[in-house]
Amino acid sequence: MAKRKRDNDVLVKMDYCPYLDTVNRHNLDFDFEKHCSKCFKKEDVYACLVCGKYYHGKRFDSHAYEHSRNYKHHVFLNLQTEKFYCLPDGYEIFDSSLDDIRHVLNPRFTSEQIEQLDKSKLWSRALNCSFYLPGLVGLNKLKEADFANVVIQALVRVTPLRNFFLVPENYKHCKSSLVHRFGELIRKIWHPKNFKRQVNPHEFLQAVIKDSDNRFQMGVQSDPVEFMSWLLDTLHLHLTSSNNNTSIITQCFQGELEVVKEIQSKGIREYGVAAADDGASENSNAHIETFTVPFIMLDLDLPPPPLFKDALEKNIIPQVPLFNILKKFVRETITEAVHPQIAKMQYRVTKLPPYVIMHLRRFTKSNNFVEKNPTIVNFPVKNLEMKDYIALKDAEKLRSKYDLMANIVHEGTPIQGSYKVCVQRKSEDQWYEVQDLHVSETKAEMVALSEAYVLMYELQSNL
Repeated sequence: MAKRKRDNDVLVKMDYCPYLDTVNRHNLDFDFEKHCSKCFKKEDVYACLVCGKYYHGKRFDSHAYEHSRNYKHHVFLNLQTEKFYCLPDGYEIFDSSLDDIRHVLNPRFTSEQIEQLDKSKLWSRALNCSFYLPGLVGLNKLKEADFANVVIQALVRVTPLRNFFLVPENYKHCKSSLVHRFGELIRKIWHPKNFKRQVNPHEFLQAVIKDSDNRFQMGVQSDPVEFMSWLLDTLHLHLTSSNNNTSIITQCFQGELEVVKEIQSKGIREYGVAAADDGASENSNAHIETFTVPFIMLDLDLPPPPLFKDALEKNIIPQVPLFNILKKFVRETITEAVHPQIAKMQYRVTKLPPYVIMHLRRFTKSNNFVEKNPTIVNFPVKNLEMKDYIALKDAEKLRSKYDLMANIVHEGTPIQGSYKVCVQRKSEDQWYEVQDLHVSETKAEMVALSEAYVLMYELQSNL
């Protein structure tokens, strides 16, 4: 074996490394925060490919060097440069057999691979010989983080959003750790050569905690609607610049509402003096405002649950068609608003986004309790026609049929309940139920029988 010259007392390269057979891929997990397990430094960190632990540096006085001498572990990977080294000798390893480790650390996709993601029906095999579907891997539940897991599983099905984050060059200019951790998580979920059939969203959630100022935390149950709204708004904010206010978020989810607001006010005398209330009929005037606002999510109100019980003393669970609660966005329907002032509101969708997110308001919150509305919403899985809810002047020009692609469901009581999500795999038109690590097949008919909380529809691509 020919050794090359030393550089600062560290060997640069050897022609062959005799320790490659000590690499244990079963111990490798790159989903956690990449800092030294001894000094917690985040720069110049190396992963021991024998035991999987992280250590700082590779010089003779470093923690990685010490670990190699004490435990006879010799093969290391620099987590920043993605170069392999043998310690304590210090030479760099060049061997194509280690390429799979590099790709698990930082998954890469070619344009051809991305194009085939929604067409491939192939399963992948993990190191333990279990099979998984790329894009449908389980997510570890980190201390009541199921509210985040269901949102992640729903968003990674959005094709333009997924394709954007699969290519790090699209957001390399962005300095936000949340954007990069979200992109890294999506690449791991869709990677076809993972060592395990699940992904741990730990690094992404750490970025969420930091960017949200502890609004969303591991160990504290949160609302997936609030989390999704915050996540999309924050990603959009980080991805936009002062010269361009559009992003992949607005391109996928942003629509437009026309709002008519009618405010009742007392009659006003000349010079702005209010009319005296002498018991006679009030002179009331209606002040009407019309304006347009963008939206990322449509909030739908459920009818109040019945107060009476059936013969078996059980609450009657009502059912309502989705079309009934969508009438909120037909101009003739009036919605009463009390905040910030009493007003009558009328809404109409004037621009439909490629992906429509609908929030079914199941929970009523107050200072002392949270009440859940159990009403079952009957919604179509295919061919949801939104033309009745588009302004007439645009209805003839727009495609308006949507297919369901994800359904976030809440099960149980408001306090102790849990979340799961039903998602569709496009390549085989098959539905799957995902709850943290658990992934199983389900039927489209069962998807529509759940206590839906968030519905995500995709605009049909065919005319």
